[in-house]
Amino acid sequence: MNGLFQRLRAWGHRMMPTPEQIERSRWIPNSVLRSELWRFTRRSVPRGVALGLLVGIILPFAQILFAALLSLPVRANVPVAALTTFVTNPFTTPIIWAISYQIGNWLLHLDGHTGGAIDRLFALTDVWDAIEWLTSEGKSLALGLVIVAVVSAAVGYLVSGVCWRWWIGHKRRNLQRRLRQ
Repeated sequence: MNGLFQRLRAWGHRMMPTPEQIERSRWIPNSVLRSELWRFTRRSVPRGVALGLLVGIILPFAQILFAALLSLPVRANVPVAALTTFVTNPFTTPIIWAISYQIGNWLLHLDGHTGGAIDRLFALTDVWDAIEWLTSEGKSLALGLVIVAVVSAAVGYLVSGVCWRWWIGHKRRNLQRRLRQ
């Protein structure tokens, strides 16, 4: 398992563009090169996880590009946001869509008993046409995807923040133990 991780890490380093290559590109804005977007900090990593999950679940195409571009205004870690979009892949997407469809279907069925407020909201917005075109599965899947994406992003933000805090505490405790010896 360790050898596989090392090969994946080496592949990632080979594929990742250097800052000089990004700087020479005329398609990528120079604001992408700000060092705060590439450093792993206690604030940027959870933002990157949340953004990557949100974009990865909602958008069916160009996820890495959109995650990287949206990282700029929210000051999220660009590599983490890009890598987290891989939560949706050919193996997980059918599962996520099935769960999303069930959640959306349940909410819309529940909404039918309460007067159809969600249906009226969808009818008032032009965004619904775009959502329906993107998913081509109707209201249930679109509503479910939005709910699953938002909940996943919130949980991802909280879990990555807790894990980050644990990791830093673990490193500090190990350092203190070594200093005492």
